[in-house]
Amino acid sequence: MAFWFLLVVVAFAFAICKVLFMFIPSNVPSIDVDTSDVLDDLNQTKENSFIYIPSRRQTDKVQCYEPATMKYLGYFPALKPDEVKERVAQARKAQKVWAKSSFKQRRQFLRILLKYIIEHQELICEVSSRDTGKTMVDASLGEIMTTCEKITWLLSEGEKWLKPEYRSCGRSMLHKTAKVEFHPLGVIGAIVSWNYPFHNIFNPMLAAVFSGNSIVIKIMRNAADTLIPVTLELGGKDAFIVCDDVDVPHVAQVAVRGALQSSGQNCAGAERFYVQKGIYSSFVAEVVKIVKSVTAGPPLVGKYDMGAICMQEHSEKLQSLVNDALDKGAEIVGRGSVGNIGFWTNYANNGISTDEEAIKLANDSRYGLGCAVFSGSQKRAREIASQLHCGIAAINDFASNYMCQSLPFGGVKDSGFGRFAGVEGLRACCLVKSVVEDRWWPLIKTKLPKPIQYPISENAFEFQQSLVEALYGLNVTDRLRALVDVLKTLSEPNTSKNSKRTD
Repeated sequence: MAFWFLLVVVAFAFAICKVLFMFIPSNVPSIDVDTSDVLDDLNQTKENSFIYIPSRRQTDKVQCYEPATMKYLGYFPALKPDEVKERVAQARKAQKVWAKSSFKQRRQFLRILLKYIIEHQELICEVSSRDTGKTMVDASLGEIMTTCEKITWLLSEGEKWLKPEYRSCGRSMLHKTAKVEFHPLGVIGAIVSWNYPFHNIFNPMLAAVFSGNSIVIKIMRNAADTLIPVTLELGGKDAFIVCDDVDVPHVAQVAVRGALQSSGQNCAGAERFYVQKGIYSSFVAEVVKIVKSVTAGPPLVGKYDMGAICMQEHSEKLQSLVNDALDKGAEIVGRGSVGNIGFWTNYANNGISTDEEAIKLANDSRYGLGCAVFSGSQKRAREIASQLHCGIAAINDFASNYMCQSLPFGGVKDSGFGRFAGVEGLRACCLVKSVVEDRWWPLIKTKLPKPIQYPISENAFEFQQSLVEALYGLNVTDRLRALVDVLKTLSEPNTSKNSKRTD
């Protein structure tokens, strides 16, 4: 009794100490980053510093402008193939050194980055808002919180999932140990999208660096030609299913946030809404009311609910989609400062009839990234989500999966393949190596049984038959009988089948 009491006391003391250590700041150095040219670009000229006029596509430079105001920000040169190769060579050289770093050193590097991000949130969000048109709040949600969550997960669990993982050896290899090792791949190339410029760079970089790799961002190369493994996350047309037993005002707020977050420019945005009959009218009315209250404008000029669409061609594409929907019978049920809210007329008056119909419609897409299912019954929502063909499912929530950085992120069908984030994404940055060795070396060493040593004996196949039954037989009696036969064969002289040949 005294032993167990002491054990409980020690465990409790350990837990208290661990909690207290969370509040003790680590000895993390600060870094200085020159940001003098971040908001004041020296490439601007008096003539073109306010309005950006799209010109013919240029291959030698990347033009930059502020989407919300069309203000010209300057340009930076596009790298030539030889320049890209040079940077890859530099990354490969650095990786050979970095691969030898300890997990302790890698965690310290991540803490330095985390400290900088926390201390410079406003600057990071301001640049993101300027470059993409999103609001400061949207930038905080999509750039800062997601990146900090990624770093803290790697700090707490990254080493655990990259350490050798021991596996079972099976009956025939009982005398062995088997494990999977995770080694750095080398140089990782990441092609990232523009909608979250800070996080989309840091997300692959953090996983690559923590697993001992170096990384080059925005490499354009055909991986299929050289059998380079790739992970593709290509976005989706996510279904948002609303059952007839929900709290309508609550779900309507989530729906609008899912549709308008970062001006709707999200890989896993809410785009296809399937609302059941009983609440269809009230849900539409609530959504219209919310959207009409949303204000839109240049995010760095005033405090707006929504910013701008990042690229002019995307704005034109969006308008063409609205026009196409109207031509095919869609009905505009509300207008606000952010534009139109449209619903297809074939569901506008009655909504979805059953859960099965919602599932069928949600799966009727060539994309399969994510989904969100809302119901007053969590069991009902789970049953619906389990039948949707996608890689990510949120029950009574939207896109919360991404904030759980222990989970993999990715889709199926035309939404891509492979996973980033989580354990799977971290290990995707590794060369996965299987290793087997003797368990009780040097007391027991692996030797081929005499009957199957070259030249094999006359009864080699009979030995194998008995060995298989001894290891895998379905009942104890047969296995014991076979084991006796195995031992008997091993004790016999090794008579080669070739020794009985006559010339």
